[in-house]
Amino acid sequence: MTGAPEIALSVLRREGTGRPVLFLHGLASRARLDWPAAEWDPVLADRPALLVDLPAHGDSPAVGVLSTSRVVDLLTQAVAAVAPGEEIDVVGYSLGARLAWALAGHPEVAVHRLALGGLSPMEPFTMVDLPAARGALAGDSAPADPITGLILGMATLPGNRPEALLDLIEGLASEPFDRAVGAPSQPVLLLGGTEDPMAEGVDMLAAAVPRSRVVRVPGDHLAALHAPEFRAAVVQFLAED
Repeated sequence: MTGAPEIALSVLRREGTGRPVLFLHGLASRARLDWPAAEWDPVLADRPALLVDLPAHGDSPAVGVLSTSRVVDLLTQAVAAVAPGEEIDVVGYSLGARLAWALAGHPEVAVHRLALGGLSPMEPFTMVDLPAARGALAGDSAPADPITGLILGMATLPGNRPEALLDLIEGLASEPFDRAVGAPSQPVLLLGGTEDPMAEGVDMLAAAVPRSRVVRVPGDHLAALHAPEFRAAVVQFLAED
C-alpha cells in the first residue's frame, strides 16, 4: 500500500473458530455501540469477530482529510494486523457499509461475503456545508441546511470529536460513493429499515451488484441496526457456505 499513512486504527479480535467477521460501524459511533456483545455474541456461533473503530471514532486516531481510498487502506492494515492472510466476511452499517463496499475490491484483503445495512445509493457527504458546520462549532449560527445540521448534530454527540469527524467527512466527500463504480463481485446482502429514508434506494444498489439480495427489517436508520431481524438475516446469510 504505497503512500498509505502510518496510522494504526483500534481493532479488537475476539477469538473463535471459522472465518472471521469484520464489523464496521456507522458515522459518529464506535464498534462497541453498533455491535454490542450482548446482541452479537449469542448469534455468531463462536466465529471470530474483528471490531474496528473507524478513523476519528472511538479509540482510533484522527486522520485529517483523507480520501475514501486512503481510509480503506487503513482498514486493510487493521485487518492484516489481527487476521493476517485470512479470508473474512464483512458486516457494515451506514458509513461502515460504504467503506465495506470499497474494501471488498481491495487487492490486499480477501473478502468472502458482505452484509451491508443502512447504505444509501447517494453520497450524503458531498451535500454537507463544511464551512457552515465548522463555523457553528466556532460559535456561529447553526447551519440552515438540514443535512448539514443533521450531520453536525451527530458529530457533536457526547464522546465524539466533531472537528476530526468533519475532516473525515471532507476527505470522504473528495472521493464520493458511486454505486456504478467498484461494485462487489462477492455475494452481498443489502439490509434496509422499513422506516429508514436513507435505505429507500436499496433496490438501486442491488441492481448494481451481480450477486445480491435485499432484506427489509423493522425500524428507522437507528433502530434497524439493533432489530433482531437484522441479526437473524445477517447470520443466516453468512452461514450459507
